[in-house]
Amino acid sequence: MNEDFKNLAAIDVGTNSFHLIIVRLKEDGNFEIIDREKEVIRLGEGSSGDIKFIKPEAIERAVSVLKRFKGIADSHNAKLRAVATSAVRESHNKLEFIHRAYNEAGIEIEVISGYEEARLIYLGILKAIPIYNSKALILDIGGGSTEILLGSKGNAIHSVSLKLGAVRLAQKFFPDYEITEQRIKECRKWVRGEIFNVAEQMKKEGFEICAGSSGTIMSAGFMIQAMRKNTPSTLAILNNFEFTRKELREIEEEILKRKTPEKRKKIAGLDEKRADIIPAGIIILSTIFDLFDLDKMTISGYALREGIVIDTLQKINADSTKPNLRDIRKESVKHLAESCRYDHGHCRHVTSLALKMFDDLKKLHGLGDEYREHLEAAALLHDIGYHISHTNHHYHSYYIIRNSELLGFNENEISIIAHTARYHRKSHPKASHPEFSELPAHSQNVIKKLSAILRIADAFDRTHKGIVKSVECRVKNNDVEFHLIVKEGDNADIELWNFERRKELFEEVFSKKISIA
Repeated sequence: MNEDFKNLAAIDVGTNSFHLIIVRLKEDGNFEIIDREKEVIRLGEGSSGDIKFIKPEAIERAVSVLKRFKGIADSHNAKLRAVATSAVRESHNKLEFIHRAYNEAGIEIEVISGYEEARLIYLGILKAIPIYNSKALILDIGGGSTEILLGSKGNAIHSVSLKLGAVRLAQKFFPDYEITEQRIKECRKWVRGEIFNVAEQMKKEGFEICAGSSGTIMSAGFMIQAMRKNTPSTLAILNNFEFTRKELREIEEEILKRKTPEKRKKIAGLDEKRADIIPAGIIILSTIFDLFDLDKMTISGYALREGIVIDTLQKINADSTKPNLRDIRKESVKHLAESCRYDHGHCRHVTSLALKMFDDLKKLHGLGDEYREHLEAAALLHDIGYHISHTNHHYHSYYIIRNSELLGFNENEISIIAHTARYHRKSHPKASHPEFSELPAHSQNVIKKLSAILRIADAFDRTHKGIVKSVECRVKNNDVEFHLIVKEGDNADIELWNFERRKELFEEVFSKKISIA
């Protein structure tokens, strides 16, 4: 990642709203927010359950706003990072939206899992309120999903992402945004059923404090503050604002007795743009208070978008004393490998060979250091498919990686790692493979390069005995020479035989003939 920038922009591509913040980076590793924008987009409109399709008009609104956000970021000379959550994560036509965002707005969208969303929210909250040393229950109610996490000292102990959001439930139970006693009853029953088991499990773990963030919770805070002061707040966000169960009950009663959006718009402290979905949101929040036996909640002014900033800074400052994402990423890779009972010695040795080749051939492949980390992960995980079956174990490795919770990685990064592991043997990456062909062209190119390197590294340990101790790579005109350091008293005949079988992809991708010097 390029570190030569002073400002950073983060976009939260949410189901209900898009949020942009621009921050100025400080010498001590901290940051200050210098600009922010928010637009209600409703990406999930028209979906009463799973968000299967983003409507064309919603995509148009989204792309238009992203263009504007990109212009604001550019005006600050800010490096931009955009993360998409529930609506994009679930939709069948997400690639259309992602491609249009890139082609028309110049923004590369990262799609993250619900678990990763919860982790980033926790990072943002840790920056906003002093709960680092506390065992905390973290809640975030968005438009499409609700994230619940138990964390302590920056580490997630347990987290879930539930398909319960203010927009999703409003369309399911209040499709015309008018409320009746029967609709309220059905909505409460549904929410309770979705959350009950999660609450029971997390209550057994225990927690000392509860913190909440994002639209519904922030709206509740503004209404409660207005109720306390008898006048709406002029603040843009509330931070470290604490409210009680009793106060929540009072505003819930006020919201649910107003049957139409027009009547709810008159509630002091409520943003008029949320008047249609606030009943569903407040029912989710109220049910969480009941099932978790909460007496009070502290609001964080920071959430996902600030978490994106912190996450990015942690990637940049990998050697700092701050909690750093690289450790989280490596730990999650290690955990997955060990859970699949991988051949530790072989995979570690192949990783060492692959990274040495990556470093030696940097001018040839032209990839940044972030892709070195992806190669390292793919090399460590390339054989975990043996956990399912020896036959086609490379494809099983792909499936396991693609469907596992690799914390710290976004969806595209996980896809690159999974595909690189898949193509360490057998078939080359090709357009006839649907999962590969759906990826952006840039990602396809990265996968070809990384898998070409991994194939050679794996060939050099065909016997799993570490006979090829190390390798040096030298580019000479149209050739690449591999100089092998072999264990004394051993011969590498099988490794050399396998090298000849595996070198074709490397020669094809890099347009170089390769040989053993």
